[in-house]
Amino acid sequence: MEDNQTPQATNDQNRIVPINIEAQMKQAYIDYSMSVIVGRALPDVRDGFKPVHRRILFAMSELGINSNKPHKKSARIVGEVLGKYHPHGDSSVYDAMVRMAQEWNMRYRLIDSHGNFGSQDGDGPAAMRYTEARLQKMAEAMLEDIEKDTVDFQNNFDDSLEEPTVLPSRLPNLLLNGSSGIAVGMATNIMPHNLTEVIDGCIAYIENRDITPDEMMQHIKAPDFPTGGIIYGMEGIKNAMHTGRGRVVLRGRVTVDVKPSGREQLIITEVPYQVNRDALCNRIGQLVTDKTIEGIAHINNESNNKEGTRIVVDLKRDAIANVVLNQLFKYTELQTSYGINNVALVKGRPRTLNVVDMVREFVEFRHEVVIRRAQYELKEAQKKAHILQGYLIALDHLDEVISLIRNSPNPEAAKEGLINAGWGLDEIQAKAILELRLQRLTGMERDKIKMEFDELMKLIAHLTELLSNEGMRFDLIRSELNEIKEKFGDERKTEITLLDDELNIKDLIKEEDVVITISHLGYIKRTSATEYKSQRRGGRGVIGGRTREEDYIEHLFVASTHHTLLFFTEGGRCYWLNVYQIPETDKGAKGRPIQNLIQLNPGDKVKAIIDIADLQDTEYVKARSIVLCTKKGIIKKTALEDFSRPRQSGVNAITIVDGDELLEARLTNGNCEVIMAVKSGRAIRFPEEKVRETGRGAIGVSGIEVDDDQDAVIGMICVDRSDKDRTVLVVSEKGYGKRTPVDEYRITNRGGKGVKTISVTEKTGKLVGILDVLGSQDLMITCKSGMTIRMPVKGISELGRATQGVKLIRLEEGDSIAAISKIDETEDDEPIADVENGENPNPTELNDNQDTSENSASTN
Repeated sequence: MEDNQTPQATNDQNRIVPINIEAQMKQAYIDYSMSVIVGRALPDVRDGFKPVHRRILFAMSELGINSNKPHKKSARIVGEVLGKYHPHGDSSVYDAMVRMAQEWNMRYRLIDSHGNFGSQDGDGPAAMRYTEARLQKMAEAMLEDIEKDTVDFQNNFDDSLEEPTVLPSRLPNLLLNGSSGIAVGMATNIMPHNLTEVIDGCIAYIENRDITPDEMMQHIKAPDFPTGGIIYGMEGIKNAMHTGRGRVVLRGRVTVDVKPSGREQLIITEVPYQVNRDALCNRIGQLVTDKTIEGIAHINNESNNKEGTRIVVDLKRDAIANVVLNQLFKYTELQTSYGINNVALVKGRPRTLNVVDMVREFVEFRHEVVIRRAQYELKEAQKKAHILQGYLIALDHLDEVISLIRNSPNPEAAKEGLINAGWGLDEIQAKAILELRLQRLTGMERDKIKMEFDELMKLIAHLTELLSNEGMRFDLIRSELNEIKEKFGDERKTEITLLDDELNIKDLIKEEDVVITISHLGYIKRTSATEYKSQRRGGRGVIGGRTREEDYIEHLFVASTHHTLLFFTEGGRCYWLNVYQIPETDKGAKGRPIQNLIQLNPGDKVKAIIDIADLQDTEYVKARSIVLCTKKGIIKKTALEDFSRPRQSGVNAITIVDGDELLEARLTNGNCEVIMAVKSGRAIRFPEEKVRETGRGAIGVSGIEVDDDQDAVIGMICVDRSDKDRTVLVVSEKGYGKRTPVDEYRITNRGGKGVKTISVTEKTGKLVGILDVLGSQDLMITCKSGMTIRMPVKGISELGRATQGVKLIRLEEGDSIAAISKIDETEDDEPIADVENGENPNPTELNDNQDTSENSASTN
C-alpha cells in the first residue's frame, strides 16, 4: 500500500507553489490601496466626481428624472444605482445623493430634493422611502452630450451594461464644489469656489496658456463656501494656489446689536463651512459653564431653513463685545481652519495640483469633448445627407423607380434593381428609398427634402472646419463657458479679509504724482513731478533725459504711483503696468528698457498710454470706452471693460492692416467729441457716437481722409461736450503753437477731409501734436535732442484756426519737437528762467505776421 500511495502524495506536493508571505501581503495591499484610490476615495480631475456620484447622476439621467420632470422616490434611485452600477451598501449611495442636495454642503447643488434632507444643525435626512429627488439644471449641464460619444464607456460590475468613465461636464466641477476623501496612504481636501470666478479663470487660461498662479488669482481669488463666512488671511491660500497644498482660515459673520435695555448681543448670521450650529451653541454653553469665557449671559439658536442662520449671544452688562468675540474665535469653531490638499486623478494616477493645473486639465478635457462631439455630429450628418441624396435621386427618376419597384417580385429584388439602375445609388440609399412613405413623393415634400439636404451640407462644412481649426474650437469652448456663466453665475458668498501683514502693496507706496518718460528707443523711467520747474513761454528748457544721439523723449506725462497704465503699441497690442513698478530715477537718467517691464513683441514699440486710476472700480470701468486711431486715419472704439483683466503677455487691442500702425489711444465717457489732426494741418471733429463700439479684435472704421503717403495722422483728442473751458492746442515741429476754441471746428461726419487747424509753412514745419487743454494746466514740450520745457498753458495765445501761431520754444539748429503733453499745475511750481542757458524770462509775443530772430529773443 505504501508503494501505491507514494505517487499520489508526490503529485499533491507538485501542485503546491511556495510563495513569500511578505511579498504576497505587499502585493495584495497595493492592489487594495489602488482600488480604493481609483475606485472610491479620489475624484477625477476632469468632472470632479468620485465613481459613486458619477453613477448616481448617470442613473438618474437614464431614468429620465430631469429638472422638468416630477420628483421620484429616493429608494427608486438608490435601487437603480445599486442594481446596475454600484454594488455596495445602500447607505453609501443614499448618503452621497443626500449630500449633493444639501445647500450648506454643496456650493452648487446638483440634485433637487423634496422632503426632509437634513439640516445644518446636524439633523439627519429622512429614510429614502420618504424622500424624493430629481436632477438640477446644473447637473444636466454636466451630462449634456453624453449620448454623442463624447466620453468613453466601460462595462459595469457584471458586464451586463455600460457606464461612463467620466461625465462630459460643461462645468469645472472639481473647483466649483470641491471634494474630500481619505484613501490609503493619501487624502484629498479641495475647497469649493465661485462659478463666475472659475469660468473667468478658464477663459483667461484659454487666452494665455502660460498664465501663472498669481495671474490666475486675479480671477479665482480664493475659495467660496456655501455657508458664506469671512476668509481671514490669504497667505495659506496663496500657497495652495501655487503648490496645491495650503491652509484657509474661515470665520463666521458676527454683528453687534444693542438691546432696548442697553445690553449688547452678538448676532451670528453665518457659521464656517461644515460647522454644526447646535454643536457650536453647546460648545459655547460648555465654555461659559467652565468659566473659560465670561461675559455671556445667554445663547439661543434661532436658525431655521427659511431665514437661515441666526444665533443670538446675549452679553452681560459689563461685558465688552470685542473681547467676547475674540474669545469665541479662539475657543470655538466660529473660527475654523481647513487644510487644502488638491489631490485628484489625472489619467488614472493621483496627482497634487495647483490652481492652474486644475484649470488646464479641465480645459483640455473640454477640448477633447468638443472634438469627439463634432466628429460624432459630422458622422451622423453625413449619414443623413447620404440618405437624403438618395431620396433626391429617386425623386428625379420617380416614374422609373415606381415602375422598377412595382415589377420586382420581392423587396430584395427591388433593392438590387435600384442599385443596378445606373443612378449611383448604394445599398443604404436603396433600402431607405424602399422604406420611403408615399406622402414624401409630393412636390412640397421634395422641396423640404432639398432644403434639409442644403442645411445638412452647411452643417457638414461647419463641422469640418471646426475639426480642422483649433482656434475655432477654443472660441466655441469660450462661448459655452460664457453661456454657463450667464446661466448659473452668482456673486461670492465668502468675504476675503487680509491680515495686517498682507496689506496691498499699494498701501505701502506713497501716493504722489510722478512724471513718466519713454524715449524713442524704448527707455522708460519715472521722476518726481517737482523736479520739473515751470518756465515761461519761449524759454530754452532743461534736459529731460540723457539719451543717445539717435534717441529722444517720445512720451512724457504725469500719473499717480497708485494708478495702472495701459500701454498700446504700434502693432495694436495692449499691456498693463502699475506706475510704482516703473523704476524711479533722477531727471537726467536714461531709464530702463521697457522690454524688461512688459513682454513686448520683437520690433513693436509703445505708441500710446492711458492712465487708469482703478481697474477694480466696476462702475467706472463699465462707463468708459477706449478710442484708438491709426496713422492712416482709422478709428475704433472698444469698451474699457475689455481691457480690465490684465494679462502678462498682453492682448490684441486692434487689428492693424499692412502699412499702418496704431498712433493714439484715448479714454472716453460716452459724451465726447473726437478731433483728429494730420501733418498737413487739417483736423476733423465728430461725435464719438459715430464710431460703433466693437470688440478688441476688430479693425475699425475711417476717421479722417489722409491724402497721400507723405501725409499722416499726428494725433487725436476726445473732448467732453460739457467741458466748455477746454481749447485745442496744436504745435508744429519747429516750435510754433497756439490755442483755438473747440467750437471753431465744425461738427461733421467721420471720414471727411476736415478743416484747417494751423497754417503750415516752411517756417512752422509740419504739424506734430494736438492736445485739449485748460488754462490751469501746464504744457511740457520735448525735443528730439532731449531738451524739455514746461510752461503754463494760459501763457499761450488763443488764435483762430487759419493762423500759424506763436513761437513756444527756441530750437537749436537741426532740432525739432518730438512730443508734447499736458500736466496739472502744482502749487509749489514757480516760474523760473535759466539765464545762464540763454532763456528769455519775458519774451516778446509773436503773432502770425511777426518774426523775431534768436538773438533778439534772448537776454543774457
